Amino acid sequence: MQISGAWRLAARVFLPFAVGYYLSYLFRTINALIASHLSSDARLGAADLGLLTSVYFLVFAAAQIPVGVLLDRFGPRRVQSPLLLLAAVGAGVFAVSTGFLSLLIARAMIGLGVAAALTAGLKSIILWFPRERVALLNGYMVMLGSLGAVTATTPVEHLLAWMGWRQLFEILAAATGATAILIYVVVPERRIVPSIASTPATLGSVFRDRRFWRIAPLSATCIGSAWSLQGLWASPWLIDVEGLDRESLVGHLFTMSIVLSCGAWLFGTTVHHIRRRGLGAETVLATVAVLFMAAESTLILRAPLPSILPWSVVAIAGTATVVSFAVIADYFPTELAGRANGALNVLHFGWAFLAQCATGLILEQWSANDGHRPLQAYQVAFGLNVALQIAALVWFALPGRRSITPWMSSILFSKPADDSCAVEPVGLYEDLVILLPVHDDAEW
Repeated sequence: MQISGAWRLAARVFLPFAVGYYLSYLFRTINALIASHLSSDARLGAADLGLLTSVYFLVFAAAQIPVGVLLDRFGPRRVQSPLLLLAAVGAGVFAVSTGFLSLLIARAMIGLGVAAALTAGLKSIILWFPRERVALLNGYMVMLGSLGAVTATTPVEHLLAWMGWRQLFEILAAATGATAILIYVVVPERRIVPSIASTPATLGSVFRDRRFWRIAPLSATCIGSAWSLQGLWASPWLIDVEGLDRESLVGHLFTMSIVLSCGAWLFGTTVHHIRRRGLGAETVLATVAVLFMAAESTLILRAPLPSILPWSVVAIAGTATVVSFAVIADYFPTELAGRANGALNVLHFGWAFLAQCATGLILEQWSANDGHRPLQAYQVAFGLNVALQIAALVWFALPGRRSITPWMSSILFSKPADDSCAVEPVGLYEDLVILLPVHDDAEW
């Protein structure tokens, strides 16, 4: 009976949100495959293409904190469904757009519409499943969602062989609208009553927490850069630097997407097991960051290795959100989960926007020869990313960071953090959160 109930819960709660995240990942990465079509049809340069693709990240990032508040207040079902309807409209507009401005607006609508795709899924996992299973289920969520990146390679390439990219986006618009309706109809409601504790469930509680500011820069610079590279700039690199033809390019992107999906499962399983042994997930995050920087350096220095190896590491780094959100789940109580995840996602997607847009601007400083930019242009752009990631890693390991983070918080909130603002250990909340089907009036 319990097994049957678990499968029913997975079908009604987990899978609908996984489908929404799948579509989000597909929209995020599909421009890497259709970049040449967009460039020729709309006459876009590298900077225009970078801005068009990265505006998704900009709007996504700007929406994360409001979305987190809404998720904590109204629940994932009532937030995710209308937003996906907006994404469906955006995909429809993208399909019929002919100029840069209309494409930009449509892409921004898509970014806003899928802004809750991951955090809504994570919130539903926290609400409906045991806490000890959160990291494992987060891994499954990201793994299934990242199949969208797999779809945006070889499968989409086959579709483009007998239909245009505009028809493809019409199909995506219909699928996104259907998913919005599915979530609204199938997913049940579950509300929480805020715990009775000394710390109110506010956004300031997240930003004043020193632990948040310890991991946030490292998580953002690595994960955001990985998304930027796989979502757009891997394709031009493989063409301009590696000299791959279209078939080989699609094969590389397909392999990266498969590795991406497997990496999400691997991280979820790893964090699940190390937690059972009483270890923290921060070490896993730092290890992934070091491997990611090593892979980028291998590409920059043109080490004599098959390029698919470092690019696979780049793909895996993009799924380290599983690790980051597992850390966040340990830091904050259930009624703050939406805000905390949203706050971290602001930095993830904000950095992805900056990295993707800045890379395009840097590449534009070198003239293209027969449509290809030189290796030096990519080395400068990628090298800047690595330098900033190293700085974030140093901050993560800096012994004196505890004396610096309160100063950062005082600037953010225009007042110094005092004892009344200190975040209590997570353990104080765990036994006090009560799940009930009632309205949640949690304070922002």
